[in-house]
Amino acid sequence: MDRLTFKSRKRALKRIKRRSLSELAASWVQDDLLYSGRGRALFMILPTMGCSWALSESGGCNMCSYISDSFLEPVKSSEITEIFDEIMSRHEFDDRMAVKIFTSGSFLNPEEFPEDARTHILERLSRIDAVEEIIFESRPEYIEENVLRECCELVPDKIVEVSIGLETCDEKTRLLKINKGFTGSEFERGIGIISGLKDEFMLKSKAYILVKPVLVSEKRAMDEAISTAVYAEKTGVDRVSFCPSTVHRGTIMEDLWRRGSYRPPWIWSLVEIINRTRETVSIPSIMDTSGFGTSRGPYNCRKCNRDLKKLIIKSNLEQEMVPPYECECRERWSAELKFSELTGSTDIMYEDYS
Repeated sequence: MDRLTFKSRKRALKRIKRRSLSELAASWVQDDLLYSGRGRALFMILPTMGCSWALSESGGCNMCSYISDSFLEPVKSSEITEIFDEIMSRHEFDDRMAVKIFTSGSFLNPEEFPEDARTHILERLSRIDAVEEIIFESRPEYIEENVLRECCELVPDKIVEVSIGLETCDEKTRLLKINKGFTGSEFERGIGIISGLKDEFMLKSKAYILVKPVLVSEKRAMDEAISTAVYAEKTGVDRVSFCPSTVHRGTIMEDLWRRGSYRPPWIWSLVEIINRTRETVSIPSIMDTSGFGTSRGPYNCRKCNRDLKKLIIKSNLEQEMVPPYECECRERWSAELKFSELTGSTDIMYEDYS
């Protein structure tokens, strides 16, 4: 899988139209669920050289195209902080705000994100009373006690959340089907370091859970996502975010999708996942709705895509079950669940039919 991913990544990088740092940067504000309840969140994308795992000979994760939105060369601290300051100047900060920092890689990896830029960002956010939470992403290998301690000491009155792309608790799926590049024990080590600092700081962790990687059937994808939420809670994760697959350009997932060997999950499956998760785990759980109703994202049919997206967003904010909803396409989803192990893009377990 790593060789296929690397070849796919090389082809994609050759087709990239290079953009300036300012063109790669983005920000927006939307309603969100904070640890203190409903609030607002400022999302910002800060351009960097990109994820070291994706830039390595491994090719990175086979569903991710964020490297295509990276600068692909080292970015100076002064350039990052200038973009950050410009974004901050364009937004007003109300009560109960979270700031979510995306770098198309690991915020804690100094080779991707310079330490003095990290310090500048945290120091500025520490002075804004309305900011309750600061969220950033990192692979587990960059999570170290001394680094987290430095971050938390810069923002002693804020919640700091480290988000990790666990994707699944199944080692075979994570390593061989996603090409994630780290084991469950490495993830548990990172969560253990975070948990060990909670007595001193308001430090939290979040696990991203990928819904329906390639070579996984619809039914197995549902079961695996719910099992992963249970595993995350037992490991000490503070909240989980389900990320339904969306077909990104220049990925193996796109190659399979174009050949008719993969389709993103049904929205019905996502409703089932979030409802069963709410029954099973006590930590907050969010279902991302990006790409809903598009040909490259989760979809049911034109009649119910939009309605179910609204219901899931409401469920995210209120942490309640998605209420019953009927549509004729639900029967087709039920049939696929029953026979999905027999379709061409699954990991068929023949003993199930013996």
